[in-house]
Amino acid sequence: MHLHTAGFPHPELIGAFRQFGPFGISYQILKEGHDTEKGWTVEIEVPQTGERLEYPLKDALDDPEAR
Repeated sequence: MHLHTAGFPHPELIGAFRQFGPFGISYQILKEGHDTEKGWTVEIEVPQTGERLEYPLKDALDDPEAR
């Protein structure tokens, strides 16, 4: 079970796989990030490279589910 930061608007996305745009590589949303002036972020991991980074939640919401 994940502990979410108070007010995180989309806890259902934690653990989900999305992809960067319609033809991009997939990534997994690991956990909520921070509530910034520009909106929430999420921590993601790109399985193909092992890279972990902070990604804007609004962009994750626009990205399609991974195929």
